[in-house]
Amino acid sequence: MDEKLSRKLRILADAAKYDASCSSSGAPKRKADIDGLGSTTGAGICHAYTPDGRCVSLLKILLTNYCLFDCAYCVNRRSSNVKRARFSVDEVVTLTIEFYKRNYIEGLFLSSGIVRSPDYTMEQMLLVAKKLRREHGFRGYIHLKTIPEASPWLIEEAGLWADRLSINLELPTEQSLERLAPEKDGASIEGAMAQMFERIEEAREERRHFSPAGQTTQMIVGVDDTTDVDVLRSSAKLYGHYDMKRVYYSAFSPIPDSSAILPLKPPPLMRESRLYQADWLLRYYGFNVEEIAASSEKGMLDLDVDPKLAWALKNRHVFPVDVNRAEREMLLRVPGLGARAVDKIVVARKHTTLRLDDVARLTSGLKRAKPFLIAADYHPHGKLDRQELRQRLIEKPQQLSLFA
Repeated sequence: MDEKLSRKLRILADAAKYDASCSSSGAPKRKADIDGLGSTTGAGICHAYTPDGRCVSLLKILLTNYCLFDCAYCVNRRSSNVKRARFSVDEVVTLTIEFYKRNYIEGLFLSSGIVRSPDYTMEQMLLVAKKLRREHGFRGYIHLKTIPEASPWLIEEAGLWADRLSINLELPTEQSLERLAPEKDGASIEGAMAQMFERIEEAREERRHFSPAGQTTQMIVGVDDTTDVDVLRSSAKLYGHYDMKRVYYSAFSPIPDSSAILPLKPPPLMRESRLYQADWLLRYYGFNVEEIAASSEKGMLDLDVDPKLAWALKNRHVFPVDVNRAEREMLLRVPGLGARAVDKIVVARKHTTLRLDDVARLTSGLKRAKPFLIAADYHPHGKLDRQELRQRLIEKPQQLSLFA
């Protein structure tokens, strides 16, 4: 690789690190052919996970970090004092193919700053995917970060060549967007999401290819005074209205020469983690936002305990539950029991009466689950009412000495 291209790669791979929504989960495997490259089975390489747990490597870069917009929270805003670079379409195509041939990557995640116009930038990104597919027979995973201000037909064509499309919502409320990114329009962002959702649904019904892995988005956390509950309400709306595959949460990181309206310190990283855990409860555990909100303090998730444990401690009256009789929906609310463990319990109890040792074999979270469970040979009795229960469950284990 020549020095000029290497320099561009260093700049544009580093500039892409702030975009968290690059998971390839849900991507179908494309049928290989004799001349095909890639499969969804260094600098600019990120890791994502498929539904079956496989880790795949993606080349994660920006087409350019030049940008017409001046969003206060973005390191690549037009007023930012950063090194700038721009790939040509052919350079991105060459990098992707060469990295794949060297077994560095299995796909591409491509985003970009806005140059000339939203339509021009979207067209350049579209050409990258089109050339990879048509001229090089690339069958690997392609995720394009689309631009909501671009013409609808450009976004629609992008879906023909990409496995996944995404548009960043950026901030959870219209008020925050107006204050920190006045050149962006929340209505146009959601309009583009709605358009994508309709096209994806139509393609599924007609059994044709259009962004088969769906769409994702990202929100920045801690750049404004929005509460965790408001963030989760925005996420629930996106899941419900646009069948969003995933909402990503990115903790705000202070940037060089930042605006005076931005916070001086980043939010605690645990806040980002708790939002992901709460998001998981919304998608897979049957919780709704208001149940999670009732376990929060002034709209903020508890940083000391995960959201499921926080809910259980606030609702001790519904526990303990019997592993041999409780409905699956109730078992999913037991701290320490994941969805897979619950499914194993439901299957196992059809054949035998479960004892505590049996439950221990089905989950690694028995210590946290014990106060909330009844088994054939175990009952917590008054342990749920003890004041130190919360502290005991969050107590961090001491690290043992190697020489003990």
